[in-house]
Amino acid sequence: MNRAVRRLLPVLAVATLLSLACQSRPAATSPAAAPSGQPAAQPAAQGSFDEQAVANFYRGKTVRFVVGFAPGGGFDTYTRAIARHIGQHIPGNPAVIVDNMPGGGSLIAANYVYGASRPDGLTVGNWIGGLILQQLLGGEGIEFDARKYRFIGVPTPDNVVCAVRKESGFKSLSDAINAPQPLILGGTAPGSTTDDVVRVLGASLGMNVKLVSGYSGTATIRQAADSGEVHGGCWAWESIKVTWKAALESGDALVIGQATAQKLPDLPNAELALDLAKTDEAKQLLRSGVIVPGRVTRPYAVHPDTPNDRVEALRRAFMAVFQDPTFLEEAQKAQMDVDPLRGDEVEKFVRELFDTPEAVKSKLKTVLVSS
Repeated sequence: MNRAVRRLLPVLAVATLLSLACQSRPAATSPAAAPSGQPAAQPAAQGSFDEQAVANFYRGKTVRFVVGFAPGGGFDTYTRAIARHIGQHIPGNPAVIVDNMPGGGSLIAANYVYGASRPDGLTVGNWIGGLILQQLLGGEGIEFDARKYRFIGVPTPDNVVCAVRKESGFKSLSDAINAPQPLILGGTAPGSTTDDVVRVLGASLGMNVKLVSGYSGTATIRQAADSGEVHGGCWAWESIKVTWKAALESGDALVIGQATAQKLPDLPNAELALDLAKTDEAKQLLRSGVIVPGRVTRPYAVHPDTPNDRVEALRRAFMAVFQDPTFLEEAQKAQMDVDPLRGDEVEKFVRELFDTPEAVKSKLKTVLVSS
């Protein structure tokens, strides 16, 4: 049983003993002030909205989750698991469906939810949080302001690792430093973890790495690696260990390094990128470009103008899913990590990213936007 699920089991025991007639709700967190010059988000305080009115709205309707990547990848896997359970926690118990809208490393989905979806709380987007960093750095194609999104939550932080097929001949990140032949890794698009991590690792560690971008998601990157088009890729261990499980267990695929703050307990022998960084600048690039954004890599968000009561209802329902015994049992069987953040907590991390010092932003822009 993974660490995060164990932390939630006591909550479930208490809930069972009390035999609550209604679904449990997480405690409220205080909304933080909006950044200077930005409209203040006004999430309703827990318990302050008319739950019956929200139920009247959602009853008989369908909530649509829009995933910015192809079916079969980590984003799709988490979203479909959440969708199977969240409807019973939303007042009015609406139906829930999942649509995939891949393209641009989930940029198409992010732009769609922000600019084209209705602000009614019936469309929830799931796109990669690296696009927030792309907005900060002036990346092309961004048609949203992440500071205005109404975030619902994040199911788990991403701990990024790089995994390759054994046929590649690479057994560690060190093997790719000054290597005569490049380590060939697949990606989706600028702003995605698959692309940004490769670029930051290459710049900070001096790796001989070639990025082949344009895949529709991590599922197709895995397929490309299995067929020999690329050696592998870099994205969340929380996803790789689930979706590439068979190859990892057979030894046909292996993790060659991790871009995390510290080594993960289940990967004690995989190199830590921070340990290979030779300068403070290199370490700073890794932290600002990979590790910190990993906290909000998998955001769920709705249109900025969604009514406050529906935002709060969705936030409560999202967190309730992660206290649902049936969901947790499913997550444990699928080896899905569970360590959720509420939407207002996500908004705090977004503001932190926008407070990144100018010198660091300049360096990251050179690596992620200008390259």
